[in-house]
Amino acid sequence: MPFCRKICYAVGGAPYHMTGNAIGFFLQIFLLDVVQMETSFASLILFLGRVWDAFTDPLVGFLVSKSRRTRLGKLMPWIILSMPVGVISYFLLWFTPSDSMSQMSNFFWYLLTYCIFQTCMTCYHVPYSALTMFLGADQRDRDSATAYRMGMEMLGTLAGATIQGQIVGVYHRQTASICSDMNVTLQNSTTLFMEHLHTTRQAYKMAAGVLGGLYLLCCLVLFLGVKEHTGNPLKLQGRRKVPLSVGLKAVVRHVPYLRLTSGFLFSSLAFQLTQGNFALFCTHVAGLGGDFQHLVLVLLVSAALSIPVWQWVLGKLGKKATLLLGLTV
Repeated sequence: MPFCRKICYAVGGAPYHMTGNAIGFFLQIFLLDVVQMETSFASLILFLGRVWDAFTDPLVGFLVSKSRRTRLGKLMPWIILSMPVGVISYFLLWFTPSDSMSQMSNFFWYLLTYCIFQTCMTCYHVPYSALTMFLGADQRDRDSATAYRMGMEMLGTLAGATIQGQIVGVYHRQTASICSDMNVTLQNSTTLFMEHLHTTRQAYKMAAGVLGGLYLLCCLVLFLGVKEHTGNPLKLQGRRKVPLSVGLKAVVRHVPYLRLTSGFLFSSLAFQLTQGNFALFCTHVAGLGGDFQHLVLVLLVSAALSIPVWQWVLGKLGKKATLLLGLTV
């Protein structure tokens, strides 16, 4: 497999992690501090959006497997067709409607936009993940392409948090200074705050436009640089094709896989909760709202640099012991 094809395939994995990480760190702060939404509504949007994402994942996987093969392949049309709606819905997710709208209207606006975006990202990422088996070449080349993809996903994670944080972080710092300035009268403080709030909303739209543009660019690189092979990789491995219901029964009855999936579910849930709560804590408790974007950058860079260390530990202790050690730490 040519090196260029591996890189083009890897670039396609960046949008999912880039936008997901920006949402994980900043959407809750955006809804509470910029949109001025009630806490119960903001929490409900994040919860229902995750529930909807969990529902659409297997549904889209089923629809992709049942879709017909086209001139572009079976998976690539899903990636291409979901991209425009995904970019638009991501931008609208950071768009603030009129201040005259009620809390309930804002709630339905952001809930609908968030669910549409999650659906588009599912329609993008599910076939993209399956595309690994249709890159052609042999197993070693596909493993190499997967390694490149994981590296690019880490860069996408860094890019999402860094771009979003550096654009909007300075405005959060100014908001904190306005609220804490004792020399400003209440009336002037309110006026300055509303003017600054409008500027902050523009900054969030600018960040959304930049990340949406990168989403579009990565998708185009994937489309132009990768050709989906029409062969059946399962036949190449001497496996027989089974109906979906039979495959689901086999998976559900496999106890080790259920244990692994349950552990991944709860650990992922814990990290997602920590991600959002860390933003709230830094902004409203520790008084670090203006420096939060720098903390996020340090955390993600540290995580990236620690990968070789954990790879070394993995080789010494094995997978299960390394997992136990990592979660304990």
